[in-house]
Amino acid sequence: MAADDRARSFERALLAMDRVGARDTLLVAAEGADTLAVAESVVAPALERIGDDWERGAVSLAQLYMAGRIAEQIVSEVLPQVRPADGERPLLAIAVLEDHHALGKRLVLSALRSSGHAVADYGHGVTVERLVQRCREDGPRVLLISTLMLPAALRVREVVDRLALPGPPPVVIVGGAPFRLDPELWREVGADAAGANSAEAIELVDRFMGGAR
Repeated sequence: MAADDRARSFERALLAMDRVGARDTLLVAAEGADTLAVAESVVAPALERIGDDWERGAVSLAQLYMAGRIAEQIVSEVLPQVRPADGERPLLAIAVLEDHHALGKRLVLSALRSSGHAVADYGHGVTVERLVQRCREDGPRVLLISTLMLPAALRVREVVDRLALPGPPPVVIVGGAPFRLDPELWREVGADAAGANSAEAIELVDRFMGGAR
């Protein structure tokens, strides 16, 4: 079965909440392939299309939520998860700033982990103060920030400014509805880049990380 056919099959199973079917599809795709290949050919395209369909109103919020949950659970079971070893600082971190809707973050986190990246999940509804504190404690090289509403998106500027000193700040990649609606907003808040979906998040992370995982 071609990669696109597997991705479509995985997508259909997720939307039908067919956990067994989705898992079987991913198991077949994972045979003889590394995690990055699987993420690029099956997981990321399926999650990206589901997210796009939700934005167009073709997929319900419940389907989007369950697809993300099922995909992340299956990826955790089937594919090796790269996580920081004891005492090792994560190279990547992700958080939802102030907002409590974690769907976008869930999709990006699942895609990044399935592509072999160790990612520290700082959660959702995170305040500026807490996010800055966690970054100073862990020292990630790349920080991904997701927002749902414009007020939270504008507060990214405060995060960037507060992380500027002391020491080298992390690369900040932003995502979420405000940044899709205004393509230049990421520049205004001082971020280094913006990604519209999980596939773009992987591309941006790989670019800024220079191949490090």
